[in-house]
Amino acid sequence: MLDIPSISAIVAAIGVLIGVAFTALQLRDLVKTRQTDLVMRLYSTYGSKEFQDALWKLEAREYKDYKDYEKKYGFSEVTQIGTFFEGIGVLLKRKLINIGLVDDLFTAPTKLSWEKTKPLAEDMRKHFNAPTVYE
Repeated sequence: MLDIPSISAIVAAIGVLIGVAFTALQLRDLVKTRQTDLVMRLYSTYGSKEFQDALWKLEAREYKDYKDYEKKYGFSEVTQIGTFFEGIGVLLKRKLINIGLVDDLFTAPTKLSWEKTKPLAEDMRKHFNAPTVYE
């Protein structure tokens, strides 16, 4: 038969277990919320007038190679856009943001930007002897 101190100890232990389980669930939800917040802040940057202007300028540019692009336009748009998408890639690689959310929001613009800038990135890697530029 259980006495009052034993029942009290069991109730306390159950309370601790419930508290630990609740905390674990809350932490998991907090991580998801923070990841979502980060992706939405990135999406806000992507949707800004400044970023969209740079993106559309880059899309409209005609060039032969890295040197031709640099001579005609400089590299502000390439740097701005390449750095942005590379940052998303690093966050994904380190599993700091959710790939499903990024896929839903950024797949099309990333693909379009990469198709336009891939030759530039490859030339820049060779020119600067920096194989990880915009990887």
